[in-house]
Amino acid sequence: MTTVSISRRNNRVKLLIMLALALAACAAYMLVGLRFGNPKLVRYALRLRAPKLIVMLITAFSIGGASIVFQSIIGNTIVTPCLLGMNSLYTLIHTAVFFVAGSGSFLATNANAAFAVDLALMAVTATLIYSYMFKKTQHNVLYVLLIGTVLTSFFGSIQSTMTRIMDPNEYDTLLATLVASFSNINAEIIVFSLLALAAIIFVLRRELAVLDVITLGRHQAINLGVDYDSCIRRLLLGVTVCIAVATAMVGPISFLGLIIANLSRQLLKTYRHTELVVGSALFGMIVLVGGQLLVEHVFVYSIPVSVMITVGGGVYFLYLLLRNSRRA
Repeated sequence: MTTVSISRRNNRVKLLIMLALALAACAAYMLVGLRFGNPKLVRYALRLRAPKLIVMLITAFSIGGASIVFQSIIGNTIVTPCLLGMNSLYTLIHTAVFFVAGSGSFLATNANAAFAVDLALMAVTATLIYSYMFKKTQHNVLYVLLIGTVLTSFFGSIQSTMTRIMDPNEYDTLLATLVASFSNINAEIIVFSLLALAAIIFVLRRELAVLDVITLGRHQAINLGVDYDSCIRRLLLGVTVCIAVATAMVGPISFLGLIIANLSRQLLKTYRHTELVVGSALFGMIVLVGGQLLVEHVFVYSIPVSVMITVGGGVYFLYLLLRNSRRA
C-alpha cells in the first residue's frame, strides 16, 4: 500500500472520529437536562432546541467551508473571510435600521425580513465591489484583501458615528443583535439559508472540483487548462455569500473560521479540499454545539458563545503567528 493510500485511509478514520464527536455533541445538546418523565416538556424542549441545532450546523458548514476555500485562494492559512468586511457590514446594516427606522420597525422585529435584507445587501455589495475591483486590479487577490481591510474600517467608522448620536434606549436594544446568538431562531430562516447554500454549491460545483489544481499557483493552473481568473473571482464571491448567510443568521463570529480551518489542516495534513472542507465543518459543529451546551448548562447564558470563540481564537491566532515566525 502506497503512502498516499495510507494517508487517505488515516484521514477517513480521523473524519469518522470527528463525525462521531459531532454527533455526540448534537445528541448531548438535544438531550441534556430533559425531564423524560414528562413527555410534553420533552417535546416542547426538543422543539426549542432543534432549530438552534440546525442553525449551528449550517453556520459551521458555511464558515468552515468558506474559510478553507478563502485561505487556499489567498495562499495564507492565517487570514479569514472576515477580512472582506462582512462582519462590519452586518453591524452597519443593523445599526442603520435601528438608527433610521427604530427598534419597533418591521425590519427590526421581523426575523425573516431582517435575514433577507442582511443577505441581499451583503451579497450584492460584495458582488459589486469585488467583481469591479478584481477587474480594476487585474485579479490581484492581495489588493482585494487590502480593499476589504479599508472597507472594514470604513463601515466601522460609520457605524460608530451612528451609535454615538443614537437614542440610548435604541442602542441598548441594538446591542443584542450585534452579538452572535442562537436564540429565537425562525424556521423559515433555516429554509432560506439552506436554499442559498444549495444554490452556491450548484453554481460553483465546477470551481470547487478544480480547487486542488488552483492552489498549485496561477501559472500551473493555467497550464493545466483552468480559467484561473474566472475561477478565483467566482470562488471569492461564493465565499462572500457563505459568510453573509452565516453572519445574517447568527451575527458576526470573527475567529471561528480561523480556528476550525487551521485545526482541520493540522489534523488532516492533506491538499484535498474535499477532506479539508469536511474536517473544518465538523470542527465547527463540535465547537459551536459544544460551546452552546456550555453556555446554556454551565454558564446559564451569562457568556455568549461568540465571546468564548473570540477569546480562544485570539489566543490561537497569536500561537499561529509565533509558530510561523519561528519557521521563517
